[in-house]
Amino acid sequence: MELLEDSIVPERARGVKSEAREFADEHIEPNAEEYFRAGEYPWEVLEAGKEAGLVAQDIPEEWGGRGFDLAQLLALTEEFYRADAGIALTLQLASFGCEITYDYGTDEQCEEFVRPVAEGDQLSGLAVSEPETGSDLAGMETRAERDGDEYVLNGEKYWIGNGVEADWITVYARTGDNEDNRYGNHSLFIVPTDAKGYEAEHIPEKMAMRASKQAHITFEDCRIPAENLIGAEGAGFMLLADFFNHGRVIVAGHGLGMAAAAIEEGWAFAHDREEFGRTITEFQAVQHGLADAITEFESARALTWRACEKVADRDNEGYWAAMAKTKATETATEVAEQCMQLHGGRSVLEDRKIARVYRDVRIPVIYEGVNEVQRNLIYRQTPR
Repeated sequence: MELLEDSIVPERARGVKSEAREFADEHIEPNAEEYFRAGEYPWEVLEAGKEAGLVAQDIPEEWGGRGFDLAQLLALTEEFYRADAGIALTLQLASFGCEITYDYGTDEQCEEFVRPVAEGDQLSGLAVSEPETGSDLAGMETRAERDGDEYVLNGEKYWIGNGVEADWITVYARTGDNEDNRYGNHSLFIVPTDAKGYEAEHIPEKMAMRASKQAHITFEDCRIPAENLIGAEGAGFMLLADFFNHGRVIVAGHGLGMAAAAIEEGWAFAHDREEFGRTITEFQAVQHGLADAITEFESARALTWRACEKVADRDNEGYWAAMAKTKATETATEVAEQCMQLHGGRSVLEDRKIARVYRDVRIPVIYEGVNEVQRNLIYRQTPR
């Protein structure tokens, strides 16, 4: 079956989608189980992705990238996550946070930090979440204090992709304490990972997406040049909120890719499995289960691609991004459970892709803002 067909994909994104499918079939799918079992960072696949021109290519052409737009990134995302979520996340995190710099930073910052990522010489990351704070952007406590021509950072960050591997990360830190303006107290900074006072260690092994590595970062009197501030001091919340609108459409693509993988696995297994002298697809309950899974998938995909257009056009983008992220990631969890059930006892075997997908789908409902928070955003931003 072919769930990720391209009739819904804008024509300008179909070439990228085809490239991504070919790469995923050759480099991601065959290596997925090995990296999941080992829990190792997939350096070889990452290098192959760079050579194929499919990593960090959202970066504009003027800074060395291919300038993929949101639709092209979404088309690529569906294909990568259909093959394997852990490796796909590593590939996409290679340039995580760069968008903030090339959208709001200076030309000097882009030349020094963004271009090496686009050219495959460096990795970036984004540090927002903290050990005790995740979705409350206005509540983050890692602090950056101005000291002459430097900022001094102190605090902790948690769940940070590439926190160990990156050459530099974008850090979201508190620079003010104005209780009357909760959303004007944070700023964004470029922090080289070799800066004195920056320490990072891998978080112990996760149950899912094991080929992607997250870190616990501590800043202890970590000094960076004042010119590493991105945009204006106090603008961090608003810049990050805009960044997350785009990111949530891509996370919806994570859900779509994994949902497609689950349904394909369930469909194939159900048509081969026999019980009571016939394939289980002859039972109406199985037919209905697959029908429901496909219907929910197509609903989520239609919403996500509509949201992609709305966000790109800046048409109530927070509303559409939140809906797409919620619907697609929750559809992935639902259809993965349904298709795992179709596998019966074999579903718990580690060499089954459905077992890996079943674990992986639990993560995107949490990152880029938990879905409970997304529902708050949907309600508040519903057109009236």
